[in-house]
Amino acid sequence: MARRPYIVGNWKMHGTRAMLSEARAIDRAAQRHMKVEVALAPPFTLIHPIHREAEQISVGAQDCHHADGGAHTGDISAAMVADAGAKFVILGHSERRTGHGESDALVRAKAAAALAAGLRIIMCCGESGETRESGRAVAFIKKQLKASLPAPADAPADLAERITVAYEPIWAIGTGTAATTADIGEMHGVIRQLLVELYGEEQGREVRIIYGGSVKPDNAAEIFAVPEVSGALVGGASLTADSFMGIALAAGEPSDH
Repeated sequence: MARRPYIVGNWKMHGTRAMLSEARAIDRAAQRHMKVEVALAPPFTLIHPIHREAEQISVGAQDCHHADGGAHTGDISAAMVADAGAKFVILGHSERRTGHGESDALVRAKAAAALAAGLRIIMCCGESGETRESGRAVAFIKKQLKASLPAPADAPADLAERITVAYEPIWAIGTGTAATTADIGEMHGVIRQLLVELYGEEQGREVRIIYGGSVKPDNAAEIFAVPEVSGALVGGASLTADSFMGIALAAGEPSDH
């Protein structure tokens, strides 16, 4: 089954109500590019306003808490973001793992909470420059993903619809330097093999694997031509409709894979 490319904008800690005009522009443009599934993950404060106005794009959250509720000042549960209009949540981003000390076990608990709340998840993984230079990148990614994704016994029946994996090498995020197509191809192949090992041939082959790390309109087509790349998780370039939809347009072009 052919899946549409999945292009997701992660606004990170950017965006006030003044940014709603960019979200509207992205939504209007997405309506003209139906070959691509476009989504935005704005700050919590903009989930509901964008959801209320969006006609084509889906809206998601950048994180959620693993508990259903309780004494967790400043945290937001998966049910709360779903109630605000979120359809998915980004989990395990390196900025959460590093800046907030999130372990694989915590990320897995968040994934369970998000799935239980009816959300789709985008599970991030990525190695540091030091890990790559030491030759341990493949082993690191396999270990990180295996411990962060739902265990096979806990996986939803509609796994391929609910889970997307995003490979984001830490050394390429926000640096302006994307990984080479050889690096991307190798790691996406490793991730595909792991998904098949975990969830079986049928389910494991259907899960989308997207790339993130300095994706821009001028390098997007080259990245999307790499086998097993099913889209992109876009940071800074998603903050304006022109650059973000330039990437989406590249994803909608025919390729050989």
